[in-house]
Amino acid sequence: MTEALRPPLPPFTLETAIQKVRGAEDGWNSRDPAKVALAYTEDTHWRNRAEFIEGRAQVQAFLERKWHKELDYRLIKELWAFADNRIAVRYAYEWHDDSGNWFRSYGNENWEFAANGLMQRRFSSINDLPIAESERKYHWPLGRRPDDHPGLSELGL
Repeated sequence: MTEALRPPLPPFTLETAIQKVRGAEDGWNSRDPAKVALAYTEDTHWRNRAEFIEGRAQVQAFLERKWHKELDYRLIKELWAFADNRIAVRYAYEWHDDSGNWFRSYGNENWEFAANGLMQRRFSSINDLPIAESERKYHWPLGRRPDDHPGLSELGL
């Protein structure tokens, strides 16, 4: 069975790379593992921190574990660079654990896309910074970041 197209498709322009980054941010902010996993090829390869993930089914299982642990998760991504079928982003997300400890996690990702627009490779490096609840910068209701909410650069992150 052929996987569906997921525009925008490579090769990327500045405009389509920005669209792809926002689409990924919106998907992850949904915190819906089944929906998010559909953005990746069946045979996708990931490195997330020190974990290696192979295939869409493992992606979905990983995301289920992630969002069970990382509560009230809110994410902002920003385009860093792009060329052909590759995009690099930086991001930060805020979350708390089941004990109420808040964190801001900073990361960088390198993405490679198949011709159909699905992500086939994702390499992510992440650092978690404990923060006080009063230091949080992301206060929108859970779900998609509002269009008028500042991005990482505007927030000084």
